[in-house]
Amino acid sequence: MKNFRKATSSDANVIAQLLMFSMEDITYDFIGLKDGDKAKQFLSELISQENNQYSYENAWIYEIDGKIAGTCIVYDGSLLYELRKPVLNLLLTKFNRKINPQDETEPGEIYIDNVAIFPEFRGKGIGTEIFQFIIEEYADKKNQTIGLLVDLNKPRAQKLYESLGFKVIGEKQLMSENHYHMQLKK
Repeated sequence: MKNFRKATSSDANVIAQLLMFSMEDITYDFIGLKDGDKAKQFLSELISQENNQYSYENAWIYEIDGKIAGTCIVYDGSLLYELRKPVLNLLLTKFNRKINPQDETEPGEIYIDNVAIFPEFRGKGIGTEIFQFIIEEYADKKNQTIGLLVDLNKPRAQKLYESLGFKVIGEKQLMSENHYHMQLKK
């Protein structure tokens, strides 16, 4: 049985593990170290707390037969600065890192910050199901514009997003990676 549910703080470690599949390099850029354990711990701490961009409050869990298969982080782009402050504060206090990441989203869009799926569940259409759920939940039900970034070097991902109705509206850089900024409008 397949199921979507809002995440809880007790999901933090599993979500952190998932996010490392999709944002490992960016997390290393954030903390200034190529250390998987410290990067996962950094993410887990943020996920378990409220009011930040990686908080469990912004996460959906996708389960199959009661087992977590994937997750997505989704939030209102107009809240980026507010949600990013705790991330930057944790980087400063735990890693003595002061970074100034570029704006990955903007007001007027619900931003898909991340979608991640465990390797054993990949290739089964789960990514598409997660995106269809987000589209239904935000664009169809609430008539909101949805935005995301896709790495310029991932044309297969871009094709998937285009097949779901997303269109390239520009380019953005996030940390050391260049991306297309895509939106879906209903």
